[in-house]
Amino acid sequence: MDRNLALEVVRVTEAAALESARLMGRGDAAADAAAALAMRQAFEAINADAVIVIGEGAEGDLHAGQHVGGGSETVAIDVALDALEGATVCATGGANALSLILIGERGRILACPETYMEKLAVGPAGRGVVDLDRSPTDNLKALAEAKGVYVEDLTAVILDRPRHSRLIDEARRAGARVQLLADGDLAAAIATARPDSGIDIVLGIGGAQQGVLAAGALECLGGEFQGRFKPMTSDEVTSLTEAGIEDQARRYRASDLIGDKMMFAATGVTNGHLLRGVQFQRGGATTNSVVMRSQSRTVRWIEAYHHFDFKPEY
Repeated sequence: MDRNLALEVVRVTEAAALESARLMGRGDAAADAAAALAMRQAFEAINADAVIVIGEGAEGDLHAGQHVGGGSETVAIDVALDALEGATVCATGGANALSLILIGERGRILACPETYMEKLAVGPAGRGVVDLDRSPTDNLKALAEAKGVYVEDLTAVILDRPRHSRLIDEARRAGARVQLLADGDLAAAIATARPDSGIDIVLGIGGAQQGVLAAGALECLGGEFQGRFKPMTSDEVTSLTEAGIEDQARRYRASDLIGDKMMFAATGVTNGHLLRGVQFQRGGATTNSVVMRSQSRTVRWIEAYHHFDFKPEY
């Protein structure tokens, strides 16, 4: 894949973030639709033959199976995206809403349906150290040893859900500090690879599609992601089977989910663990984004000022 493609894709996440941030705190789903429309339009300016494998549902803008991009004789890529990760968060003015895109080689991103996944995410210090098949207590002890700190120095992020009551209790008994999130575990998972984020490990069950996106980002950042599907209903079990995922007890590593050549871009919509949100000023707005490549492990943090008088027409 052309390395310049990563810088092109960040313009797409910026467009989606700008549109959704305008509707932040309105208490409805309008921001999600606005982000999807902006992302689809911006994608047409990119010279790529891209197929969405994880998108915005089964129909409408950016649905799975849709072709996007403006090129016909360019490299073929697959795309996993979320025009507005954290739609509820954005609607209520909360933290960690993002617009993000993962691109990979054709056929390498796992096209999983909307279901749940048990996840384990850590930064580079935890790579090869933690294991989803081990208990949370053992993983916290192993990570603390790898980082040269006490378990009491670690912060574990867990979604605040009834299903996590035992997990939360165990993490606390092990001595770790626990931060509970209402939403936004994807941003938190990626933030484990940022030394200044204050997050050491993400544990628990959340969206599977968000897990695939987090796996791509952490692979680029040198961290570690492991996941196992945890369907909650018989319909979700059927969806996984229809997607060709027969072994639903399998532990997936990042390379199983997204291959070994990928690019990732994200732009903050609201302030969060990973990125600052869109800030509007007179005549324009400032966005904060990250763009990265797995092959070179190059990571670029981008602050961009957008002049609305010169807004591009996609």
